[in-house]
Amino acid sequence: MPQPLSIEDQLAIRDVVSRYCWALDTGDVEGFVSCFAADAVLVWDTFEVPLEWRGHDAMRHFASFLRDQPSTAGRQHHVSNLLLEATDQGARGKAYASVALRQGNGPHLLNVMGWYEDEYCKQANGWAIARRVIRDWSGPVLGGIAGQDGQREARPLPPPLAGLVYGEG
Repeated sequence: MPQPLSIEDQLAIRDVVSRYCWALDTGDVEGFVSCFAADAVLVWDTFEVPLEWRGHDAMRHFASFLRDQPSTAGRQHHVSNLLLEATDQGARGKAYASVALRQGNGPHLLNVMGWYEDEYCKQANGWAIARRVIRDWSGPVLGGIAGQDGQREARPLPPPLAGLVYGEG
């Protein structure tokens, strides 16, 4: 059984999560890439076919594509209620994730409501995301709530996001 995460490790992981949000929302592509291990995997599992990126070049493509979309200016990721636990490989976590989108002088929109399912690894230069799965706040996570069937609710990939597809995967 792994040792519990130290307070220092917990804070370092929380820092990676915050740097991820700030980098993505301010167009800092290299800052975004630096949040991931070299062989990291990012999965966006909300569409009919989940999208996947592996490695730093793919993460760079992901962040660059979003940075270059005028519709993402004013976007803010908000991550909260991060639960962390030690694993034999490092740590795993889950957290609420919402994305607000600035709309002129307001009111501003809550554009996304979901959660992250993460794995973290400790490297020579600190903690990094080894695997992040982006999920909608629907389906299995709500299976225990009255009126919910727990089925995954996948939707079509919106045409403006078609350029996010990277490589063969």
